[in-house]
Amino acid sequence: MEFKKEAQLYSYEVRREGGVDVLYFNYVGAPIVPSIEDYPEVMQRVIDALSSNPNVSRVVLVQQKSYSYGFEDTKLLSEIAQLYLSLQKQGRVLSPQKLVLSSCEELLPKRYNEMLGFLNLLKQDPVHAYLNLKSIFFRVNALYEKTKGSEKRCHYIYRNTLKNSLESLENTELIQKAKEYLEKGETGREIYSHIFHPSIVPNFTFTRILTKIPENAELVTQYEIGVEGDKSLVSIFKLKDNSQYLYHLNPPENQLSEDKSMILNLAKNVLIEHQPKAEEFTDVERIRQVFFNISRDLLRDLSSTKKVPLSLEELDGLARILVRHTVGFGFLEILLQDEKIQDISINAPVTSFPLFVRHQDFEECVTNINPSLEDAESWAAKFRMISGRPLDESSPVLDTQISLENVSARIAAVQKPLSVDGLAYSIRRHRTKPWTLQLFLKNKMINPLAAGLLSFLIDGSRTILIAGTRSSGKTSLLGSLMLNILPNIRVIVVEDTMELPVEAMRKLNYDVLRMVVRSSLSSKETELSAEEGIRTSLRLGDSSLILGEIRSTEAKALYEAMRVGALANVVAGTIHGASPYAVFDRVVNDLGVPLTSFKATDIIVVANPIKTPDGLNSWRRVVQISEVRKHWKQDPVAEKGFVDLMRYNVDKDELEPTDDLINGDSEILKEIASNVKGWVGNWDAVWDNILLRAKVLQELVNVSEKLNRPDLLEAEFTTLSNIIFHKIIEESFLKENHLSNDEIFQKWKKWLDEKLKTKKIYT
Repeated sequence: MEFKKEAQLYSYEVRREGGVDVLYFNYVGAPIVPSIEDYPEVMQRVIDALSSNPNVSRVVLVQQKSYSYGFEDTKLLSEIAQLYLSLQKQGRVLSPQKLVLSSCEELLPKRYNEMLGFLNLLKQDPVHAYLNLKSIFFRVNALYEKTKGSEKRCHYIYRNTLKNSLESLENTELIQKAKEYLEKGETGREIYSHIFHPSIVPNFTFTRILTKIPENAELVTQYEIGVEGDKSLVSIFKLKDNSQYLYHLNPPENQLSEDKSMILNLAKNVLIEHQPKAEEFTDVERIRQVFFNISRDLLRDLSSTKKVPLSLEELDGLARILVRHTVGFGFLEILLQDEKIQDISINAPVTSFPLFVRHQDFEECVTNINPSLEDAESWAAKFRMISGRPLDESSPVLDTQISLENVSARIAAVQKPLSVDGLAYSIRRHRTKPWTLQLFLKNKMINPLAAGLLSFLIDGSRTILIAGTRSSGKTSLLGSLMLNILPNIRVIVVEDTMELPVEAMRKLNYDVLRMVVRSSLSSKETELSAEEGIRTSLRLGDSSLILGEIRSTEAKALYEAMRVGALANVVAGTIHGASPYAVFDRVVNDLGVPLTSFKATDIIVVANPIKTPDGLNSWRRVVQISEVRKHWKQDPVAEKGFVDLMRYNVDKDELEPTDDLINGDSEILKEIASNVKGWVGNWDAVWDNILLRAKVLQELVNVSEKLNRPDLLEAEFTTLSNIIFHKIIEESFLKENHLSNDEIFQKWKKWLDEKLKTKKIYT
């Protein structure tokens, strides 16, 4: 917030923001850092202003940072302001009739001065005023109790005035809160530091970070996020009488001195004049690097001019903050640095609610971040520029993607008229590194047998749909399956938002082509539709086809791809649905795919969150792996067209094989076996191969935990392990005709042991 240049020091103005009145005080140039709790003159100015503006809901003291006192703090002071007016204007304490009788007029000067002093102190230090008034009352009451006759009557009226004033003050919420600390023997203004907790907002941003920790909040854990020189502290608190945890962020912006904040404010005002053009946002990383270099040079010059010494590390840290709050996305960027965050929600109206996050360990959390309308609108403008897609009343939905250094996220933005209260956002953070089957083994989303079965199906070039509800892990599971495709097979990825691990696969020397198509929610005609993208992929040669999500008319094109020959390699995608029949219903009845075409689906994998009995937590689990048989004609449920190979046991929290899988009664697995020498009609060989894959995958998890080597579960090493595993099997067929599964495992284990002796994991 900025005042006009001619605004006087300590002047104030009331602004209407987000449906409430906000009182702004100008402390730019003041010799102190403004603080209601520390300085009596600051408290007095605020109470004087609240006396004239009783509807104010927030007070902001503006200097190089803005010190914002929220509704609860403002209410405490406003109550004191109204009490002051009541005592003063109605003559309740200063009129002679309330102080003395006519027969005792000689006592008037002393009593008048006592009450005048009380009123003046009330605005500067209500707690001290309360203690003083209490002391005066005890003295006068003692005189009243021990005197008689006319002298007693002289004390009676003053005693009542004191008593009524004391009771009125004692009933205020501020004094009620202060009593707890007075009883502990605390005195002075330190009591106010327990009661008032402003949020500190650097003037280069509008979003407020609340520093106050709620009463009775229990600290659960703390950790740091960010890079060296730009670290933020995250604290997770358990809240009393609340099922949600508090995600409390303390960013470097809030830890800056006034001098450094001044330098940043000056630099931002300069950079605002050089905002990048829309076309420059097509290369976000380049424009950020350009602005970082400019910011660093500008900050160096300003620090020299203003005589604020900065080390090289401090200079780089300030430059990163400046980029974040000019061409970047402010505090959203800090949240996206936290690998434990899965989703970020900003509800409309944005100024009325805190920001919410979904945490991998603590589920849904409320944060101490209060977004501003200015920042929300700024983000919307940048999302429009990055995506090249509209977001306005005629196109109230924007689905896009952002990538910041090594972090990417999917953005869903809505506005009026669809969102009647204005802008709102849902942000899905992608894991910095791709998910792997081994990582899912570690967090128990799947078990070893399921992982071995999925690996076998990928090698068998099946058509696989991964179904589930929102946030069930569908896309992450699909990405892990993509990493089980051997690098010598070309992969074509069709998606409307870039969520699948294409870049990671390219770094691992995969032959992968990504095609970004028009979202089903977008009206941008210059983008190719998903349907056209799939048909185009069929003309690009023999490839595995991966579809980010089946949403609309592209379903027909996908099944066309399955039926006309794409089965030479894996075809896989995700779709919303909580069961195989729900997938069938969606594909056939909602999306119009013919019954016979749906039979091109081989496997449906269902992933869903599993709730704990108390309903407070949930875990992502694969709950069903089913094959789609081909004999049915109308209803796959009635005609037993869906056969479960594995089914989740909620009591054991385990995915268990069905009798059909154990006994080899699977048409899909038999079809895979029919193309492999030595497996035709030999279910034991097929079953042993699935178990071998399960054993290899689980062994990597075991070794990783034993050696404290989490890197062994990441894409680089698991891809290498998969290549070596297949080479050992290939050599066993070519050179030795056939190795037993135990011999194959021992050869692979020998390679693993030798590999772990070297520091370099992936070559």
